[in-house]
Amino acid sequence: MSLPIDGAQKTLRECVTLSGTGVHSGKPVTMIIGPADADTGILFSRTDMVGRNNFDIAAVRSAVASTRRCMVLGDPNGVYVSTVEHLLASLSALGVDNALIEIDGAEVPVMDGSAVAFVEAIDNAGLMVQSARRRFIKVVKPVRVKIDDAFAEFRPHEGAHNGRRLEIEIDYACGVIGRQMLAIDLTAHSFRRDIARARTFGHMKDVERLWEAGLALGSSLENTIVIGEDAIVNPEGLRWADEFVRHKVLDVIGDLALAGAPIIGLYRSYKGGHKLNAEALGMLLSRKDAFEMVTAPAAGARKRGLKALGDSRGKSRGEALPGILAPAFAPDVS
Repeated sequence: MSLPIDGAQKTLRECVTLSGTGVHSGKPVTMIIGPADADTGILFSRTDMVGRNNFDIAAVRSAVASTRRCMVLGDPNGVYVSTVEHLLASLSALGVDNALIEIDGAEVPVMDGSAVAFVEAIDNAGLMVQSARRRFIKVVKPVRVKIDDAFAEFRPHEGAHNGRRLEIEIDYACGVIGRQMLAIDLTAHSFRRDIARARTFGHMKDVERLWEAGLALGSSLENTIVIGEDAIVNPEGLRWADEFVRHKVLDVIGDLALAGAPIIGLYRSYKGGHKLNAEALGMLLSRKDAFEMVTAPAAGARKRGLKALGDSRGKSRGEALPGILAPAFAPDVS
C-alpha cells in the first residue's frame, strides 16, 4: 500500500464564513475558516477574546479539556472551543492539513447536525497545494483501551486506498437504535457518500436533564434526530436505516483528527464515544513503540509503499524521521 499520490500538505485557497447556533450553548456563532501556512495544523482562534492572552487553541490531543457530550479543546474555565468534531472530521477526511478557524464564540455551530455544511464550505473555498510534505502516523503495534464493557483499539493495517480503516459498532438498549456496525475505508469519496450527512441524535426523555446541565440548549428537530419512546420524532425520518452508527463514525473521524496527522491503521471500537476515542488516541501516542512517523514522497518521486519509504529513510518508531523536520502538526505525544 502506497502513500497518497498527492503527498503535499494542503490548505484552503480562500476564506469561507459559516454562521449558526451552538447545539449545547444555544448561542449564535460565526466562524471563518481560512488558509494557514504549511506545518501549522488546525488552529482555532477565539476572536471574541481580544485583549486576553492565549486565545489560540491548537486542535491536538493535549488540548482536550472535556469529552462530555462533545469534544472540548482549551481551558473550560477560560478560553476554549467545543463541539469541534464534525468540522475536524471534514477537514481531515477532505485532506486539509492546515487551517485557521476564527470563531466569535465558544462552540462550533451545529448546522444541521451533520458535516454537510462544512464539506460544502471547504469545497467552496477550494484547496491549495503547499510545498511541505504530508506526514502520517503508521500504527505498527496493537493498542487497546477498555471502559467497562466498551473498548477501542488501534491495529496495523495496510489495506486498499490509503490505509485509514474504521470498524465501529454501537449497541443501545433502545430498540429504535439497537446494535449497528459499520466498516469503512476512509477516503474523501467515502466520507462524502457514506458519512458526512449523518446527523447527531438524542433521546426525548433526556432533554430536561440535559437542559438542567446547560447542555442541548440549541438542539431542535432541525439539527438533531430525536428519538421518542418507540419511534423517530423527526417527520422526515432517517437518512439511512443505520444513520446512528454512521454519525458515530463521523465523531470518530473528528476525534482522531486530534492526532495531528492522518493515522494509517485500523481503528475499531465497541460502544464508543468521545471519551473512549480520546483515551485510545492518548494511549497510542504515549506508546512510542506502537507507531512510526512516515513522510510522503516528493512530487515526481517513485511510488513506494510505507514500509519501503520507512526503510529507505531510516525510520524510527514514535519520533521524526532522521533529517526531516517534524511539522507543528506532528503527533501530540505530550
